Amino acid sequence: MVNANLIQQVTLIFADSFQTHREDLSAVLITPEKHLWLGSDETSTIERLSVVDGDKFNEHQQFRVAEFIDLPAPETEEIDIEGLTYSDYYLWLIGSHSYKRKNTQPDNTDKKNISRLAKVESEANRYILGRIPLVDGQLFKSCPHPQNSSKQLTAAKLELTKQGNLLMSALADDAHLGFFVKAAIPGKDNGFDIEGLAIDKNRIFIGLRGPVLRGWAIILEIELENSQPGFLKLRKITEDKKSYKKHFIWLNGLGIRDLCLTGEDLLILAGPTMDLDGPVQVYRLKNAVNLRENTLNYPDLLESLPYGDRCDHAEGMTFFQNVSGVPSVLIVYDSPAQHRLIGDGGVLADVFQLS
Repeated sequence: MVNANLIQQVTLIFADSFQTHREDLSAVLITPEKHLWLGSDETSTIERLSVVDGDKFNEHQQFRVAEFIDLPAPETEEIDIEGLTYSDYYLWLIGSHSYKRKNTQPDNTDKKNISRLAKVESEANRYILGRIPLVDGQLFKSCPHPQNSSKQLTAAKLELTKQGNLLMSALADDAHLGFFVKAAIPGKDNGFDIEGLAIDKNRIFIGLRGPVLRGWAIILEIELENSQPGFLKLRKITEDKKSYKKHFIWLNGLGIRDLCLTGEDLLILAGPTMDLDGPVQVYRLKNAVNLRENTLNYPDLLESLPYGDRCDHAEGMTFFQNVSGVPSVLIVYDSPAQHRLIGDGGVLADVFQLS
C-alpha cells in the first residue's frame, strides 16, 4: 500500500532539443542558489534549470562534461550519469560503472532479438567519477576558490584503468563484489551498478543499485586525493589499508536508486534492482556519516512512493526544503508517464513531504 504525501508537482522546462532526454532523467540536485542540476542516463551532458517560482524551473542551460573533464571515449557515448552532489564549490558526478546487455527491439525477429540478448558490453565513459568547479551557477575547468583566492579549484576525475577506474580495480578482489565485477554481469541483471552519490566533507558515499545480496543493498564509502593534475586517486582509509569501506543496508530487498545527505543522515531512494516495476521507498539512515564499516544497518522507512506500469520509474531525489519550505524531496522519473510530458520540452516532477 502506497502512503506518500504528495504536496506539489513541479514543471521542468527544457529546450526543445532535449525533448527526448526529458524521458530518461536519472540524477537531480538542487544547489543553495536554487539551481536544479540534472543528469540523463543517455547523454554526456549536465543540465541546469533555474527556479521561476515554487512550481516551475526553466532557463535551460546545457554543459558538456567533455569541456571540463577529458572523457576516455567520444562524448557521443553516454556517461550514464546516475548521481550528482555538491560540496565546497564542486559539482560531483558519477556514471553507472555498469555493463549493459543489448535489449530486444519490437521490429526484430525472435532470432535476432535472442542474439541481441547475448551481447554484453562496457562503455568507458560510464566509469567517470569526477568533480567540476561550480561558482555562481556556472561550471569551470579551473577557477579561484570564492572564499580563498590563493586556492585554485580544478576539474578532475578518478584515474582510469583497464577495469574502468581505480575503484573498480580495488573491488575486483572484494569478497562480496569481486565476482560481479570480474564476471561483467550487466547492471539490470543484478550486476554492479551505481545509482547514488553523496559527500560529507572528504567522505564520498556511493549507492549501489546492484548487486543486492540476499536482500542487502550496499553503500561504498571512499575518500579521494589529488594525484596528478586533473586526476584523483583513492586514499587508504581502513586499518588493513583498503581504499573503501562497505556498509550493508536493509531496504527490504530493494537496491539504491539515489542518495541525499541531510545533516549527518542519508536519505535513500530505494527501488528494484532488476528491470521491472516494483516498490519505491524513501528511507532515512541515521548518523550515516559515522557508520562503522562492515556492519548491518536498518534505516527507517519514511515513505512508500507510487510507481507506474512500465513507466514512472523514480530515479533521482534531492532535498527540497529550501524551495517548498517544509521537509520534502523532489523526485524525477525515468520513462515518465505520458501525462507528465508538457508541451515539447516540459516534464512534471513530484515533491513529497517527509513524515
